[in-house]
Amino acid sequence: MRILIAIYGSAHDKAALYLGARLALRSASPPTLLTIRPTKAKPSAVPPHADDYLLNMGLKVEQLHRSGEPAELIVGEATAGGYDLIILGDGQDNGVLDRVRSTPISLRIIRHSPCPALIVKGASHPVQRILLCDSGAENPSTGLGLVDGPSCFQRFTRQLASLFAEDAEITVLHVMSQMSAGPGVRGQQLRARAGELIQEHTPEGELLARDVQTLEHAHLRTHAEVRHGLVVDEIRDEARSGDYDLVVIGAHRARGWRRVLLEDLTHKLVLQLDRPVLVV
Repeated sequence: MRILIAIYGSAHDKAALYLGARLALRSASPPTLLTIRPTKAKPSAVPPHADDYLLNMGLKVEQLHRSGEPAELIVGEATAGGYDLIILGDGQDNGVLDRVRSTPISLRIIRHSPCPALIVKGASHPVQRILLCDSGAENPSTGLGLVDGPSCFQRFTRQLASLFAEDAEITVLHVMSQMSAGPGVRGQQLRARAGELIQEHTPEGELLARDVQTLEHAHLRTHAEVRHGLVVDEIRDEARSGDYDLVVIGAHRARGWRRVLLEDLTHKLVLQLDRPVLVV
């Protein structure tokens, strides 16, 4: 797996280096460290000796140095280099950003990234508790959803799960929105817990059971959780109450109004969550 670690003067550069190093140690390929000096940044904005940090972690590093607009350079390198994962610090409320811009760096990157992007924020520590959001978008009772159904889930399981320690614990979360429930969904299902939905073999229960089984086959400790309400609010509240180290959500390649609405949900979560977010 090819990993691109990008630093550009974000307040979370050090956290991105820490998490990027831990994940790169579990990859078969050495990571690439892309150091960007934003055009309007002060000389001290980008932390020095970032490459030394990765070398001290026992990693062979390919180094790239660029100057210019971070989002364009990161997306451009990820596309040209055929990377499988981008890791970068969140750029919100950062002095190197042009505050006139309507879209933060992290959102511009996930909108155009050719691969999953891990937006790092918060304290630096190992990833042991993962919240994996699966909306089951193909199921009409789930409404708009957030993650692109099984395809996003399968991509995480097949390509990214191996980067996390085998002792990591994954919670598969499905949010049932009462506002968008289909006519065939009984009121009881809108209050049911994950175990009840699985036992009753509802469409949501079948989705969760399949997800849990898939992750357990990958030797990852897994359990299912269901919340009822608005998608962004419920994922944010679950992330905080469960004290997760990483939240995994999906990006969409839909067209028209549906893409705009689904992108808005993804962007709101990236902005509101106070911990690392992996956008697949």
